[in-house]
Amino acid sequence: MANPLLEIPEIARLSSGVEILRIPCELDVPFTRRVRALVDTPEFQRLRQISQLGLVSLVYPGATHARFEHVLGVFHNTLRYVAQLAKDARFAALVSTHHAEVLLVASLLHDLGHWPFCHPIEDLGLGALPPHEALAAEFLGDDSALAQVLRSEWAVEPVEVLDVLRARTDSPTLRLLRSILSGPIDVDKMDYLERDSLHCGVPYGRHFDKQRLIQSLVLNERGDGLAITSKGKTAAELMVFARYVMFSEVYWHHTVRAAAAMFARAFHELHREIDLRAACRQSERELIDRLRNLGRGTPAEPLLEGLFGPTRVIYKRVTECTPYIHGDLFERLARRPFAELSAMTARLAARLTQELGQPIGPCELLIDAPPREKEIQFNVDIFFAKEGVYRPLHAASPVVASLAREQFDDYVKRVRLFAHPSVAKAIAQWPGLIDLLQKES
Repeated sequence: MANPLLEIPEIARLSSGVEILRIPCELDVPFTRRVRALVDTPEFQRLRQISQLGLVSLVYPGATHARFEHVLGVFHNTLRYVAQLAKDARFAALVSTHHAEVLLVASLLHDLGHWPFCHPIEDLGLGALPPHEALAAEFLGDDSALAQVLRSEWAVEPVEVLDVLRARTDSPTLRLLRSILSGPIDVDKMDYLERDSLHCGVPYGRHFDKQRLIQSLVLNERGDGLAITSKGKTAAELMVFARYVMFSEVYWHHTVRAAAAMFARAFHELHREIDLRAACRQSERELIDRLRNLGRGTPAEPLLEGLFGPTRVIYKRVTECTPYIHGDLFERLARRPFAELSAMTARLAARLTQELGQPIGPCELLIDAPPREKEIQFNVDIFFAKEGVYRPLHAASPVVASLAREQFDDYVKRVRLFAHPSVAKAIAQWPGLIDLLQKES
């Protein structure tokens, strides 16, 4: 008897070479009429104008890929996940063809509400800023082209997609679908680790066995989330390590974070002059041009010109703290509201101007600290078929126990003090810096 999940048109075409869209790295994404209809809507096409990694390209020049490419990769992964899980009788009993198609659409639209430089702007904690999930709901409004395509081509209601993207109702089926899209071994991480690594020109995010991991997918003991068989244990460990190194060497690279701190401070300086809801709908270039125009003649101007102007000027790292180096200072500064950190750097700049006898502007000194939200823990179960038992991966793996739980943020996301290159060396060499930071914090 044919498996109806495997007869979903896009899954059936996974290896056909017919109706495909080619994306890096040599992936053939099934591009059926109904997929094309979604992709061609204005709401989806805007993802071409939003880079996946934003300011990372200032450090890794190849990292200019757009969210458009990423979501197609996530969609491809979702097809492969469903094709594999369809072999699991419990999955087939819980997930109908319609449920699977809702998941496919959700994977294509999961980044719909993201705007340029979304994450550093969200970390500012600005009250008037809608969460990107709320913006996705606006793009899926009844009058949108997307909503019309969903209904006419997919027989899917927008509210069903939104329920997968951000939980509104609860059921074992929905919990399972959400775990595929956003969980420890989800289709999103599976794509961005490899894709970001590829475009940055580093090997770190590509050195885990993606095929083996997908082949090991099963349902957890409760039947409402993903687990892996023991055959996928090593692949999962490598994925944990890949994620750790990508955060350490790319996403939280000190120069990347210097650029992010510069952007955040400039945006914070100017945000009262910006219609935040309108800004969320702009392309990356439109937002950059708007900020540079607003920044002229303000303390934000050198920050924005250093990032986006004709001459690249990125702030230098002066000092940093971890839970193991100046741990008490790390605890005081980590996850503090951005406004408090900005006020603190203004006080520090004033004190250092006096101590060094060298003028230091309030925006020439920046504190970058981990945001309030921590990274998701890598909490997935392994099914040991011979024993018929499930065990948490971290209980069976010293790698995961060390890197994928609470320690992940502490090792990777450091508190750093950055300064304009013209004053950074003098500040770094001043012997009273740590004591002054302790006092002002």
